Amino acid sequence: MSVHMIYMKDGAKMMRPVLSREEYLSLRDSDTQRTVLKAVRAGDASQKNRLIQMNYSCVPNDDGTLRGAKTPSRSVGMDIDHIAAGQLEAVKRRILDRREQLGLLMLERSARGEGFHLAFRRREDLSQEDNLRWASELLEVEYDKGAKDITRVFFSTTAAASELLLLDDALFDNSAAVLQCCSSESPVQSAQPADTVYDPEASYNGILFTDIIAKYWEMYNNGHKPVEGDRNALTFELAATLRAVCGYSLEALMTIVPNYWAAPDGSCSQQDREEWRKTLENALKEPRRGLSQRLKQVLQALQAQSVVKACGGTLTSPPPLPKKLPPLVKLLTRNVPDIYKPAVASCVFPALGAHLHGVKFRYWDNVDHEATFMSILIGRQSIGKGSIKKPIDYIMEDIRLRDLPNRQRESDWKQRNPGARQKKDARPQDICIQMLIDNLTDAVFNQRIVDAHNNGQRYIYTIVDEIEALKKVTSRGSADEVGLLIRKAFDNSLAGQERVGADSVSGIAPLRWNFNASTTPPNARKFFYKMVNDGTVSRLDIATIMRSDDEDDEAPILGIYDNGFAEELKPYIDRLDAASGLITCQAAKRLSLEMRRENSDTARLYESEAYRVFSYRANVIAWLKGMVLYVAHGYKWSKEIAEFVRWSQQYNLWNKMLYFGKQLERELLSEEEIERQSGPQNLLDLLPDEFTTEQYLQMRQSQGRSGSGESTLRCWASRGYIVFDDVSRTYCKTSEYKVKTHKPQ
Repeated sequence: MSVHMIYMKDGAKMMRPVLSREEYLSLRDSDTQRTVLKAVRAGDASQKNRLIQMNYSCVPNDDGTLRGAKTPSRSVGMDIDHIAAGQLEAVKRRILDRREQLGLLMLERSARGEGFHLAFRRREDLSQEDNLRWASELLEVEYDKGAKDITRVFFSTTAAASELLLLDDALFDNSAAVLQCCSSESPVQSAQPADTVYDPEASYNGILFTDIIAKYWEMYNNGHKPVEGDRNALTFELAATLRAVCGYSLEALMTIVPNYWAAPDGSCSQQDREEWRKTLENALKEPRRGLSQRLKQVLQALQAQSVVKACGGTLTSPPPLPKKLPPLVKLLTRNVPDIYKPAVASCVFPALGAHLHGVKFRYWDNVDHEATFMSILIGRQSIGKGSIKKPIDYIMEDIRLRDLPNRQRESDWKQRNPGARQKKDARPQDICIQMLIDNLTDAVFNQRIVDAHNNGQRYIYTIVDEIEALKKVTSRGSADEVGLLIRKAFDNSLAGQERVGADSVSGIAPLRWNFNASTTPPNARKFFYKMVNDGTVSRLDIATIMRSDDEDDEAPILGIYDNGFAEELKPYIDRLDAASGLITCQAAKRLSLEMRRENSDTARLYESEAYRVFSYRANVIAWLKGMVLYVAHGYKWSKEIAEFVRWSQQYNLWNKMLYFGKQLERELLSEEEIERQSGPQNLLDLLPDEFTTEQYLQMRQSQGRSGSGESTLRCWASRGYIVFDDVSRTYCKTSEYKVKTHKPQ
């Protein structure tokens, strides 16, 4: 039998035998393998190529390469996919029941979980396809007709019992195969590559070349593929761009660069095929300059897109609301069309939080937080951002009514005490006005902060149609001042002013300020341009409204808001008003800690520092929403609340990565480069592109560093900077590391 692991070397697909059960299980059981499989199962198909790849059907060529291999092994790999969910268990049982008859050697769940991969003993009297047909009839299942080639690879899952369902040690009898792949030398690139076939599953650092090429044409040719008239020039430019990540190999280029001379059915004359090939050869003859700026920009764009998808949505739509919502959220979103429900579900929390006073919640790190929510709704003009107003009006109605007599009392006091130095009577200390207009002076804003604190540690609240209006809440009228207030409000830091004059407003108190603001994408990026990397944007709860191309632009038709709606809402508001003191919920704490760990895995998987930075406070904001719902529902936690909290975090992150992710990623990378250049010399820079463990230890010692350094190697590997070559027993720097450090390849 035989099983081989696939790896890339010098731009070519290589194979090496896996010699034992222990080695096989170890390859499948790495942290990276588990994390990547989780992402694939969550729907991110672009990560599939990062899974360990195995071949069960052939031995490699004499030089270790896979493509074009002709000699079959003594086992056959078979792919059974797209089984109806209800039939998976029955198919698995049928395979296991007939394992002796089949000669079953390995059975695993497929990467997407929709089928199975299996390896069985080859019947020497039958061809590869006949073996598959025989097994198909025996098991009464259809095999993947596209997976009949002996060089077909399978994306492995993990070593968990739920994934690897059967493994026979006979699979590792590689005696015949080892002799044919013992060479560790790089494959010789022939002048006339044979058996070269376009490979739509070829990838670079986990990104499909098909995606790279599609993004390339989108960015540099308005989304158009080469056609007659420009295909020579455009194919030449594409090949020159990609050659640096293909080992400057003609064969590798021919497997990833489409033949734009071919007809739609794939047919192509020998003359046109030679023209395509000659174009690639000419691109390879150009002087080598390392990774091109175009390719860096394409990879950067795809990276940002992949992280957006990691948040649970697609590139054009955010994560969908859970089907079952907590009763309060269901009520508040009931009267708006589906397209507006996510925005309403997110944007009502500043108003809900304004009803809590003297209430603290304890996070999993034992830091106490209050119900601070500052919501920004981003959407193009006339898309329906006003749909959030009616629900908020009803939530804030009781506070508005409480403010009315206080405003009147304040007005009466001002009339009795005009702006003279000596006041006839002191300003009443129990005046508290929570709802603010959007045109204030510093004195009024600070007076409202102090009054709200002195009268029950309450929140002030603002709602504006356009974010620019927030500049008017203080006298200075600047975006920078708004950013400072946002940072202070999220942490309930002290704010206010101290004045000597008898008529001046003086007082300092914790800033409790919730607000709702709307804006368009360009205005959002402009307003927060200097605040993406200073913690301001990460403290915001960001929502959006997007219409798909097939939806019309008509104004939303809202449901009826009336006394009946108000009566249904009242019990929830009453519970929030009545709450006090420190409130804890173990279920919410466990969930927030679990999400924190998941975010760390996702940031590592997608190698996104922007995602990591945004995720810290997105987790806090989502957890706070869960705690508000916990109180509003009578101190009852539920599955619906938990699912809403998860959605809320991913929705917030999706929007932040969409509107601000690229900028933050760029600024963080720039900071890293400055630190790398100005700080102590980078140890990995000092090592050659391929180095042994001994060389690494010697370099550590020469730099005065103690210890084994194993954690540093693990860190470099987890970040994708190095990979370990089991054949040569050396560490190799990856193209990803060379891109990050701007080193020519």
